[in-house]
Amino acid sequence: MAISVLDVRDAFAPQHVRVPAAVAPSTSVAPRRLPVTVAAAGLIGVVEAVGLLAVALTGLDGVLTAAGRPAGWVIAGGLVLLAAWIVLCAGSGGALFDGTGGALLRGVASAEMALVAVLLVLATATHVPNPTSLPVPALGLLALAVPVGKLLLAGAPSAQRWVAQGPRTRVSRPDPVQGHRLLATLTLGVIGASLCAVAILAPVENGGAGEPASAVFTQP
Repeated sequence: MAISVLDVRDAFAPQHVRVPAAVAPSTSVAPRRLPVTVAAAGLIGVVEAVGLLAVALTGLDGVLTAAGRPAGWVIAGGLVLLAAWIVLCAGSGGALFDGTGGALLRGVASAEMALVAVLLVLATATHVPNPTSLPVPALGLLALAVPVGKLLLAGAPSAQRWVAQGPRTRVSRPDPVQGHRLLATLTLGVIGASLCAVAILAPVENGGAGEPASAVFTQP
């Protein structure tokens, strides 16, 4: 029984229900953890590309200076194919690292297995001289270890889940040049002035008898 006007008002007035404030969903995404299989497969691709480049640089001189070297178009075609192989090896490893896809890496590995098989058949049928002390089957197994390893690592469940999640999100960072434009301009000016001072005031080692570079260039 209400005993006052306030009690009567509270008895007939609608009750106010407090609704908790809506919490804005967090936009931060937890960083994805790179699986070991993806890291190993991508690293094999990158290391293979570096190894192919090193072999090409060290063997090119011997091919060009050999007595019975092949024709120029054959050397040019071989260099183009080798460059494409290097780019595909490094690119497929980088694509798997980024989560873009693993089809390129699997395709390169399958092509490498086919190439090794063809070379083994040619070496067996034509009796090509073996430059190493290992037998030809052992060399074939060693060569097949790289593409087979890439296929096994790229086909692992953790690697497939990594690729299925899509590429990794890029964190946008402000451009430091835009934020420190004055400092960047002053640094560039100091570097340019230093290079000009070295070019003008530094003595010339060969010729010029220790005269400034400007005097050497102006001499007839």
